[in-house]
Amino acid sequence: MPLIKSISGIRGTIGGKPGETLSPLDVVKFAAAYGTWIKQNNETNSKIVVGRDGRISGEMVQRLVVSTLNAVGLDVIDVGLSTTPTVEMAVKFEDAAGGIILTASHNPKEWNALKLLNQDGEFISGADGAAILEMVEKDDFNFVGVDKLGSYAINETVLAKHIDVITKHPLVKPDAIKERGFRIVVDAINSTGAIAVPELLKALGVNESDIFILNEEVNGKFAHNPEPLPEHLNSLRNEVKQQKADLGIAVDPDVDRLCFVSEDGSLFGEEYTLVAIADYVLQHKKGNTVSNMSSTRALRDVTEKAGGQYFASAVGEVNVVKKMKEVNAVIGGEGNGGVIMPDLHYGRDALIGIALFLSMMTERKSVHQLRIQYPNYFISKNKIELENGIDVSRIFDQIKTKYKNNPINQEDGLKIEFDKDWVHLRTSNTEPIVRIYAESSSPTTAENIAKRIMQDIKEAM
Repeated sequence: MPLIKSISGIRGTIGGKPGETLSPLDVVKFAAAYGTWIKQNNETNSKIVVGRDGRISGEMVQRLVVSTLNAVGLDVIDVGLSTTPTVEMAVKFEDAAGGIILTASHNPKEWNALKLLNQDGEFISGADGAAILEMVEKDDFNFVGVDKLGSYAINETVLAKHIDVITKHPLVKPDAIKERGFRIVVDAINSTGAIAVPELLKALGVNESDIFILNEEVNGKFAHNPEPLPEHLNSLRNEVKQQKADLGIAVDPDVDRLCFVSEDGSLFGEEYTLVAIADYVLQHKKGNTVSNMSSTRALRDVTEKAGGQYFASAVGEVNVVKKMKEVNAVIGGEGNGGVIMPDLHYGRDALIGIALFLSMMTERKSVHQLRIQYPNYFISKNKIELENGIDVSRIFDQIKTKYKNNPINQEDGLKIEFDKDWVHLRTSNTEPIVRIYAESSSPTTAENIAKRIMQDIKEAM
């Protein structure tokens, strides 16, 4: 199984040879390089926050990371079992120089990863990630003498602080949520969502007896594929109907992605998580929005209806955040259920997403009725495998020439618009493939656009 090194961190499967999997040696080298980079850029601040999701390998990897950072001379604040957005917030709460989140996000249980944060609690930039990668490749890091070893402290308060900030957000309505009396089913996928989501719901005023948790044991033995996609949510859909609940909530193992199930067991659609929450935010706070260019057009529709302007970024949370800052967006995120509220922090956060959605639902009759008010778009997701030596830029140039009369965006691969339909082509950072995403108000049209472009690619090879 692979070891994948990128500018945002390192991820891989547990077990196997160093350099080929996420071995203890690779964990130590990467943590040492990150620690050295932190010291080079923060001479007076030696604090680093470390937290993890509920993976089987999490505790083992955390011990390696903590000891390595101490050996570099950094003081570690261990927040233990946590969520990605909580660790991001903790960097700011603790006035730390950075943070490491140990999570492979939606990947299966065999995987783990080190995700790296800067002093703002945001994912490091591409340039900083490249600098750390170079240190790893050259073993360019140093360990301190015994008198300068870093310290270690446990902090179990950061989730409560994170939730407290959320409940005090001006658009979050705990009193109205309590009065509404929601019944909610949560699929916590055997990870830290089983800790964080119920605590949030109770803080928002949901009665504990009206909260039903599926897969609540935090053991990392995921009951199903942990990516919150439709084919993995049948148990949640059935339980929502059985409990006569108002809605279902699904999160991924590190609680930065979010999707909903309606009271009738129908899927709200992860693409529409951000659409609905942005709609609510824009009703109270005028402004711009951002999502990556592989996300649904529906966000653009609700933004323009509210008098704002929509902007598309390159794929990847770092790129979304960069664009949000450039255009001063009031909300943004990704179509995979990632919601970013900049007045809270610049990171995908399922917890603030849940709070805002429930606040919106205090003004609505049902989740299903909310969903049908939005335009229906369908995204067809495809990929083509590439042979070694294929010049992708040449292929993209030929396709660009063929569709030169259509609006084209080349910020991240190639996106071509056809009235209200679009297709987005981009290469993968981790696999020799081209991804082809096409969207239309008709699933058949979306499929046909994708097939047409895939044929164009094959003819250009």
